[in-house]
Amino acid sequence: MEQSATKSAELIELEARFTAHNYKPLDAVLTRGEGIWVYDVEGNRYLDFLAAYSAVNQGHNHPRIVAALIEQVQRLSLTSRAFRNDRFGPFCRKLAGLLGYDKVLMMNTGAEAVETAIKAARKWGYTVKGIPADQAEILVFTNNFHGRTTTIVGFSTDPDARDGYGPFAPGFTVLPYGDLDAVRTAMSPRVAAVLVEPVQGEAGVIVPPAEFLPGLRALCDEHGALLLCDEIQSGLGRTGHLLAHRASGIRADGVAIGKALSGGVYPVSAFLADDAVMQVFHPGQHGSTYGGNPLACAAADAALDVLVEEDLCRRSRELGAWFAERIRALQSPHIREVRDAGLWLGVELHPAAGGARRFCEALMQRGLLCKETHTHTIRFAPPLVIQREELDWAFQHIAAVLG
Repeated sequence: MEQSATKSAELIELEARFTAHNYKPLDAVLTRGEGIWVYDVEGNRYLDFLAAYSAVNQGHNHPRIVAALIEQVQRLSLTSRAFRNDRFGPFCRKLAGLLGYDKVLMMNTGAEAVETAIKAARKWGYTVKGIPADQAEILVFTNNFHGRTTTIVGFSTDPDARDGYGPFAPGFTVLPYGDLDAVRTAMSPRVAAVLVEPVQGEAGVIVPPAEFLPGLRALCDEHGALLLCDEIQSGLGRTGHLLAHRASGIRADGVAIGKALSGGVYPVSAFLADDAVMQVFHPGQHGSTYGGNPLACAAADAALDVLVEEDLCRRSRELGAWFAERIRALQSPHIREVRDAGLWLGVELHPAAGGARRFCEALMQRGLLCKETHTHTIRFAPPLVIQREELDWAFQHIAAVLG
């Protein structure tokens, strides 16, 4: 045990010496994962209650997804979009059909998908809506998290994400999340789009008022603007729906997806929209060397099959409601509020609790991995393949730590 512990310490020390200190992870050095479980270099087992920020909704190393990845990498991994490949068209047809859009534009990371949405909105605003050149405006919201590029962090309200990276690109107006009156006031002929997370994950699983998303849809229709939803964390089952915004009875003009699109085995993202939006792109105007590569398509194809055939949306809805009810019933002096959307919970603690980090560390010692956000909130987001009995096991430890 002493030798293994030394190995963990060595690996943590290597990170401290040779990597940028842009993360502060918990000190479990993981080496293997299977389903809902991950194992550290000392052989300890943990229940993953973060699921790589929803990237592993299908569980770690799902055998069907891994098999598809291996088969494809042995045959053809990358062509670039300079040439065609036999996986790209069939996969885009499947994805477009499943989510109900005409066209798919594949990228690699979530931030790239959001950047694609921004480009599409601006170009649509100039070529279709007729906004004067370089005057397009996109309405965004407080406490948003859309990625880490310099354009995106320029309209973040999180000082850690934003400070020190200016000057920032103009053309974004930040409004209070959930405030329809603010959106109504900000609407003008120069507004090309409204960009919104249907549920704000990084902010602590913030669920907007029921009328917010339908109200945004109505205002966009009234003013001839696009409604764009960032579903990178909220989409593909996490909230109990393929797309979280559809639960509000609306349809966005475009969506950005990623993370669980590949089941966690490879970076894959996409922007989806109808022809009326996608027709603004012409050859040479946007792209990615790796976007839509055969390996990405193979992994994502299998990941979608797992999502649908294992009925993970229903599992998320049903188990999420059951688990949230149990957490709310806790008689904990530390809990201020519990917010939930499917198997996605934000447990906000009173400031007097001393911050969420110490509770995450205590849970790690009990074999449960989760992560704090915005100082006072713990996020719970297990892989959607989890069983009720395993959730009950997790609950017992959460109750012991927060009780």
